[in-house]
Amino acid sequence: MGLFGKKNEGGLMDVIRCDEQEYLIWKWRPAGAELNGSKKENAIRYGSSLRVKDGEVAVFVYKQQNGTMQDFIEGPYDSTIKTDNFPVLASIVGLAFGGASPFQAEVYFINLSGIVQIKFGIPYFDVFDPRFLDFAVPMCARGTITFNITDYKGFIKLHRLINFDLDQFKGQVKDAVTKYVKGVIANAPSDNGIPVLQIERKILQINEIIAAPLKTRLESDFGVNMKGFDLAAIEPDKESDGYTSLLKVTQEQTMKTVTAQTDVNIQNLQDTQRINAQNMEESLRIQREEAQRAQRLQTESNFMGAHALDQQTRVLQSAAENLGQMGQMNMDGGSGGMNPAGMMAGMMMGGAMGQQMAGMMNQMGNSVQQGMATPPPIPQVAFFVNINGQNIGPCNMQQLQQMVSNGQLTRNTYVWRDGMANWELAGNVAELSGLFGSVPPPMPPTPPTPPSSGM
Repeated sequence: MGLFGKKNEGGLMDVIRCDEQEYLIWKWRPAGAELNGSKKENAIRYGSSLRVKDGEVAVFVYKQQNGTMQDFIEGPYDSTIKTDNFPVLASIVGLAFGGASPFQAEVYFINLSGIVQIKFGIPYFDVFDPRFLDFAVPMCARGTITFNITDYKGFIKLHRLINFDLDQFKGQVKDAVTKYVKGVIANAPSDNGIPVLQIERKILQINEIIAAPLKTRLESDFGVNMKGFDLAAIEPDKESDGYTSLLKVTQEQTMKTVTAQTDVNIQNLQDTQRINAQNMEESLRIQREEAQRAQRLQTESNFMGAHALDQQTRVLQSAAENLGQMGQMNMDGGSGGMNPAGMMAGMMMGGAMGQQMAGMMNQMGNSVQQGMATPPPIPQVAFFVNINGQNIGPCNMQQLQQMVSNGQLTRNTYVWRDGMANWELAGNVAELSGLFGSVPPPMPPTPPTPPSSGM
């Protein structure tokens, strides 16, 4: 009979819209038509009114010999069905049929703004700690997953819209979520290093581990956008034998570890104290030896100076004795009288020896003087002076005296030096009081002229 069948298969002009309050996928049918009852269910008059609300999309599905084709009308839309807005319809409806001719199409409304929330609960399953594989701890979990549809074309590719059952779809999503959550929790101790007895405290960490890959899986397998995943609780069976046995062995292991660590800490502390004592003893020994060595060198230096002076004294004494003997030299042929030549020679040698002795004493004096430590210079007190908001300095006492003479530094000028907590008026600093004693006070103001007696 052609594309549209008999003329009486089409009904009156229809208003195609969705009035459901809560839905995810909803199929439209003409008034009075039953689901999958006859072809009338899909017979739509060209020119019928189509109303699509904001946040939903209407999908027209045409079943042709070469496959299924679809037109998508996104809301808001409120107009009659025309080929201008239906590309597929324009290719299958000819103008010869006129506005009253029906065409076959299934119309589905997809809720893009609706949010579906599924609560899930996972009954007890065994979780093992990789350190103690002999103890199985029963664990259960519960939570909520929330999703919606954003990529409706991708959603349609994955699901048949006809006879779409939301409860059945929720069940499929719930089964996938339950399987994934159970797998992550069961492997969390080995894959993420989370002890079984602390798994309740790590619920936020486990929630993050589950959420990211689960979102990707729901998009690829179910065509929905996961808006949120909340793992509400992870609860071990604390009355089970596995839990109590694991708790006991873990406590014993922890106690051994703490005891061993305490012993190590004590041993480390004792070793540190012993090493510090040895270092202190060695440092004191070195200091004592250095002090004794310095004292010994000083004593030897002093002794060597005294010894050299004693030797020089003996030499001079021997020279003096020889000088006396020279004065008695018999240079007159043994006459026994006065010996002038001997006396002159003795005087000459005595003078030379005296000069030699004086030179030696001077040299020794210089040596002693050089050996003495040079006293340190007298420290110079330096002040900073604040003049007109600028800090000038450091200035010694002579420079400060010059500034007083020039009028730059007065008793009301702020000064500061190293060791002072804050700036202080120069007149309040004891070290500077002598600078202002020699400065004459300012001239008093000229007294006013007293009034004349005649007035």
